[in-house]
Amino acid sequence: MARLHSAARLARTALASRLLAHGFYAGQDQIMLALNGEDGQTPGALAARLGVRPPTITKTINRLQAQGFVEKRASDNDARQALISLTAAGRDAIQAIEKSVRKAEKQALKGLDKKDQKALSKLLARIEANLSGTETIETEAAEDLDD
Repeated sequence: MARLHSAARLARTALASRLLAHGFYAGQDQIMLALNGEDGQTPGALAARLGVRPPTITKTINRLQAQGFVEKRASDNDARQALISLTAAGRDAIQAIEKSVRKAEKQALKGLDKKDQKALSKLLARIEANLSGTETIETEAAEDLDD
């Protein structure tokens, strides 16, 4: 577990340094990518989707808004609800985030062939399932394909 924790920490650090070059701080990339997948989410929905507490999301959204990457609007259905959406600058920044993620992933997987990468992915999925206490359909499907 110590190695897993160390690898995860180093991966986050490598990605964070790449993102910082584009003006993003740790955690902001996840919100941006979540909004790119489904724009116009509430802070609560984003927090649930990313597995963080709502106050953490609120601080990060406020910083992204100050940077001009997201905007808050009242929901058409319920004016008490704020919806978070990417701005044009936010949409433009998605490519830089995705490129940073790809480069960090490439750095992390350097020297591993496709077979090793697939095995690592399968093992990490198993660890995630074990620690979360859930067996995902995706994990089961991946195992069925390998049999």
